[in-house]
Amino acid sequence: MNISPKFAALAAAPFALICLGFAVNGFLSLGELTDPEQVSDARGYIGFWMFLAVIAIASGALSWWLMSTQQKNEGQG
Repeated sequence: MNISPKFAALAAAPFALICLGFAVNGFLSLGELTDPEQVSDARGYIGFWMFLAVIAIASGALSWWLMSTQQKNEGQG
């Protein structure tokens, strides 16, 4: 199955926003936690969702770059 670079770039944006939303939600809930073990678990939760957001942003940016490079090459040839 082939996924076009345009679709990959456009699909990465909402996925990154959803991941960032979960990370921000976890970050905002840190103030309510008092148990050090729960705080540690929440930081792991935040880190996981931030990691996924960074991967989504990087893959979206790479797809966008590939799409623009491909269009430039088609215009020259």
